[in-house]
Amino acid sequence: MIDLYTAATPNGHKASIALEELALPYELKVLDLSKGEQKTPEFLAINPNGRIPAIVDRAEGDFAVFESGAILIYLAEKTGKLLPTDVKGRSRVLQWLMFQMGGIGPMMGQANVFYRYFPEKIQPAIDRYQGESKRLFRVLDGHLKDNEFLASDYSIADIANFAWVRTHRWSGVEVDDLPHLQRWLDAIKERPAVQRGLHAPPSSLELRRDGSEEAKKFAEAARTMVEMGQSKTAGTP
Repeated sequence: MIDLYTAATPNGHKASIALEELALPYELKVLDLSKGEQKTPEFLAINPNGRIPAIVDRAEGDFAVFESGAILIYLAEKTGKLLPTDVKGRSRVLQWLMFQMGGIGPMMGQANVFYRYFPEKIQPAIDRYQGESKRLFRVLDGHLKDNEFLASDYSIADIANFAWVRTHRWSGVEVDDLPHLQRWLDAIKERPAVQRGLHAPPSSLELRRDGSEEAKKFAEAARTMVEMGQSKTAGTP
């Protein structure tokens, strides 16, 4: 049994989708990020960085793994699925996994901060991160023009990128002009394991429509976390 410490975020859903795809039994432990439950001593003992997701593999002597990409690799290697064992095949998957971790995730995350959460609207920052997110989407679209999935067969690379790209509207970036990316998003979304993973915990993405009360509440909670982070960085209470 695996304990999954998570929340309804793209990184959190990367782990839950993988667990569902790999048919690994797990227990869901949802943390309330707005209340700082990811900063408790108990959780910091599992993930010193105080971020979700993290897992504890009870079958391996309560072995803890943090960082979403590391979790995906660990689970794939544990089961021998979603990650090829040959050198070139493995490298292709890891390249696209790192593409998400070093590009898609950080750029979309910053777009979210400045477009949705930051108390001031700093347009150059918004333009910068939305523009870079769209550029990365174009890279995916170009690759997917001639490939069904990112690295030959469906893999942890697809899971990682999908979990983020599917939230593109929340970042203020559209994909209407990227047909190959849309085709890929639709195909992965239809997978039963993906649908189950997006409900562990339930995704509020569909409720986050501009102007809706749900969107306002979610943005306010995220804004509070951003401001708390700024205060800690500045060394204030």
